[in-house]
Amino acid sequence: MSRTIYRNARVFTAEPSVPWAEAFVVDGDALAFVGDLAGAVATVEGAEAARAAGTAGAAGSDVETVDLDGRLVLPGFTDAHTHLVMMGDALGRVGLTDARTLEEIQARLRAARAADPSAPRVLGRGWLFDSVPGGAPTAAMLDAAVADVPVYLDANDYHSCWVNGAALAELGITRDTPDPIGGRISRDADGEPDGMLYETAAQQFVWEHLAAATTDADRDAAVERTIEAYLATGVTGVVDMAFDELGLAAFRRAAERRGGSLPIRVAAHWFVANTGDDEQNLAQVAHAAALAAETSAAPTAAWLRIVGIKLVLDGVIDACTAAMRHPYADGSNAEPIWPLDALKPVVAAADAAGLQVAQHAIGDYASEIALDAIEHAITVNGDLPRRHRIEHLEYAAPGTAERMSRLGVTASMQPVHADPAIFDNWVAMLGDERVERAFAWPEYVEAGALLAFSTDAPTAPHEALHNMYVAATRRSALDPSFAPANPGFALPLAEAIGHATRDAAASCGDGDTRGRLAAGLAADFAVLDVDPFAEGDAALLTARVVQTVVAGATVFEADAADAEGVAAA
Repeated sequence: MSRTIYRNARVFTAEPSVPWAEAFVVDGDALAFVGDLAGAVATVEGAEAARAAGTAGAAGSDVETVDLDGRLVLPGFTDAHTHLVMMGDALGRVGLTDARTLEEIQARLRAARAADPSAPRVLGRGWLFDSVPGGAPTAAMLDAAVADVPVYLDANDYHSCWVNGAALAELGITRDTPDPIGGRISRDADGEPDGMLYETAAQQFVWEHLAAATTDADRDAAVERTIEAYLATGVTGVVDMAFDELGLAAFRRAAERRGGSLPIRVAAHWFVANTGDDEQNLAQVAHAAALAAETSAAPTAAWLRIVGIKLVLDGVIDACTAAMRHPYADGSNAEPIWPLDALKPVVAAADAAGLQVAQHAIGDYASEIALDAIEHAITVNGDLPRRHRIEHLEYAAPGTAERMSRLGVTASMQPVHADPAIFDNWVAMLGDERVERAFAWPEYVEAGALLAFSTDAPTAPHEALHNMYVAATRRSALDPSFAPANPGFALPLAEAIGHATRDAAASCGDGDTRGRLAAGLAADFAVLDVDPFAEGDAALLTARVVQTVVAGATVFEADAADAEGVAAA
């Protein structure tokens, strides 16, 4: 078994009682010691003595010493809410988040079409409502740029899709096509589809259509792009929030290509859709439970497992589809995708099966019924080990955090969704005092609820350090010229990183095995080229990860120029 002493470092452990260290020892895939250099040396010498005495395995194992030249070491980040195959797919599409006018969006689509004239479709992602005149996209706007092939553009929040006329034709959507449960086909004054598909209309028409046109090779390429991107940014664990058969198969193939393991730890929630039929809904839960048992017993369980189910209770504030207790500024409101009567039996069944339930709830009414369903499950099933979650919580009513703490429910939130550069439309949709309580992270900390940070990639950039910048400053990582949004809700950097490492790992049941740098835990960590604790929060925007280690093995290393100063001695 190989052992390595890492010395001359600034080690942030994410251990509240002992947050800093200067050296650590990696023994195989785990940390044997974290603390001062003398302790690290003594740990290795003690192990050698034990081996020589025949009491601790074979003697003669090699010991390497790595001098980190004062660099900052962090526990590996866990992106506690992401969409893995979708992220890899998005990395290959036309990026539109920073296209801030219709003309720029159209120019990028024309360029994409010209660059690949044989492509059957143009795919884009990340556009913002306030980049479109009146916040009202239409198929005609896209037809003015590309009309000869279908165009599909996922919104930044991935809760709606903007399509052109050719796409509507390809999907077979006409004035007679009914809205699906929980979704809407937007129509013009004459009742004709106008190019916007909201919520389940986007999922069932666009996503299912494109999935059918996507090959296993396409999905394999997407998986590899995602893994590469995450490891380069210091992310060592991820929690997928919409796994399905295709995604599971793609990651199983990725493990097979590597001899039965992965370079990143994947926990996944199986997506359960509201079919409108209780029996079918419960059948989905039973299928997820069977997969959870299967993956936890598989040889790849350390790297790939199903841990729970995902339910989408509402939409998003930007499109006025989040379920609110009070109307939006325009007087509209949205019904939940999962009414409470349909939600209760599903949550109770998952709870009884030992599955973690993750409920997407952005509006305050949605989070209220999410907690109602959890309370119902506790009443029905009694005292069981459980750690359920609510995802996003962009606006939650006062008292929600305290209720979550009492019920042991994790607040799973995404700092990058509060980026001021994409905040104006959010503010305009509510238009009242609710804006003052947007993304109120400290409330959950103060109430004693577990707060886990993530990115929800690809609805937002996946870079962990940029996520921490927004968390610590409430400023924009996309455009730092924006004024901070609700700066009183910013968190100290050490706390923010703790929520994205220690607490994010705990959110999927791994709090006793990883997420912190402490003896006995997994040797998952990242080495940075600069120290934002010393240089200031702004350094998070330019800092780079020069080395990522998972289970004691280096899975990413920057090129020699970037990694200068990290050398074996």
